[in-house]
Amino acid sequence: MKRILLGKFSQAELDQIIRKSSLISETGDQIDFLSRQFLGIDYAESTLIGDANTPEVFVINLEGVDCFTFIEYIETMRLSDSYSGFESNLKKVRYRSGMVDFLNRNHFFSDWKKYNRDFVDDVTEEIGNGKIVGVQKTLNEREDGTYFLPGIQPAQHKILYIPSGALDIPVFNRLRTGDYIGIYSGLQGLDVSHAGIIIKDRCDIFLRHASSQSEYRKVVDQDFKIYVTNKPGIIVLRPKAVERIT
Repeated sequence: MKRILLGKFSQAELDQIIRKSSLISETGDQIDFLSRQFLGIDYAESTLIGDANTPEVFVINLEGVDCFTFIEYIETMRLSDSYSGFESNLKKVRYRSGMVDFLNRNHFFSDWKKYNRDFVDDVTEEIGNGKIVGVQKTLNEREDGTYFLPGIQPAQHKILYIPSGALDIPVFNRLRTGDYIGIYSGLQGLDVSHAGIIIKDRCDIFLRHASSQSEYRKVVDQDFKIYVTNKPGIIVLRPKAVERIT
């Protein structure tokens, strides 16, 4: 089963956008181009279908995105050279071994580091350059022992993050356009509370993300330095320059 809602795009328009992006040689520029097409798209929660009691449905929903489906769609598009490639490659980015099943879905930002390592590298330690913090977390298990996602077994992950207090000019300079940013969560059982994409424009750094804030509720660019001021820290995943998946 599948459910496809393309929102403001037609299939032909998406095919054209993806084909045009495939001609861009720099990975960061390609991600900038693709994600720019999403600016203004509504923020929407729970667009995927499937849980412990509901069979998983393969969903493409571009009418509205949350922070994680937004980066999923962008990462898949940059790995594709056509709309048909995008549709098949999304399964490889969203699900382990490309098998559409709730248990195989990459639910956490840290899952990309483990299961999508062919596509992205965790460069947090490199970017932080000695200013990182490492914590061991049991993802999906709350402090009271209940699960954030019933049906998904908790898993141990070592999380490396750069504390916001260590985000200085050298750290900002080491970030690149196209880096995927996870906002570290201090909550037990979670790795990040939000995710987005770094966009650098001369001296300015933006976070392009699907914002749930009431004044936005859409995909926007926000000043990254201001955005992270009161956040615990960041995790940085960098897309690899890889051959497109067919």
